[in-house]
Amino acid sequence: MLSTAADAYTQEQQQMCAGDAVRLCSSDIPDVDRVTACMVRQRSQLSPGCGAFFREPEPELTPVTARRPLGIKPHKAVKAKKPKKPH
Repeated sequence: MLSTAADAYTQEQQQMCAGDAVRLCSSDIPDVDRVTACMVRQRSQLSPGCGAFFREPEPELTPVTARRPLGIKPHKAVKAKKPKKPH
């Protein structure tokens, strides 16, 4: 568990996000958990530098299950019937 607000973020994160935290989440300061939740809610309004720390998590990849190959066969060409010769 983090003991102080300064321990919650790296110095780089604090530097990049301090302005956004004050601008968007000042009512939640100094509660780090509330500021973090606020920053996540306000993600679309964060500056590009700070937004890099709060971007959407990558979707988890799910394993693909192996399935039987499809029974695809080439289509047989149908020969055109020759017209019958008149007798």
